[in-house]
Amino acid sequence: MEKLSIKETRNLRRRNRSKRNNLYHQERPRLVVNRSNKHIRAQIIDDHRGQTLVSASSNDKSMIKDISKAKNKTEISAKIGTVIAEKAIKNKIKKVVFDRNGNPYHGRIKAVADAARKAGLEF
Repeated sequence: MEKLSIKETRNLRRRNRSKRNNLYHQERPRLVVNRSNKHIRAQIIDDHRGQTLVSASSNDKSMIKDISKAKNKTEISAKIGTVIAEKAIKNKIKKVVFDRNGNPYHGRIKAVADAARKAGLEF
């Protein structure tokens, strides 16, 4: 069994610290944002049932036209936040808990959160 490097343990600790308070809200599902160098994904998850209720991604074929018009990755992230909020409101989800998944709250992560708030989700 391999030992985790110091960097990996630090990242796991940060990720779990941001999830600690978010997992146990029965009335609020969790809005999780996953970021890679190229793409961004957002999901609304109900932890008590273990189901993904709504998801949006920059890989979705339905988003190709919107994404091609964007100038940078921050604008793409903002569009993902708007789309996930619209889908959530269609499914009668208005209040969520934001989970940044260990990423710092700035840049693309903040763009998703701000766009989702602007579109009607409450954190």
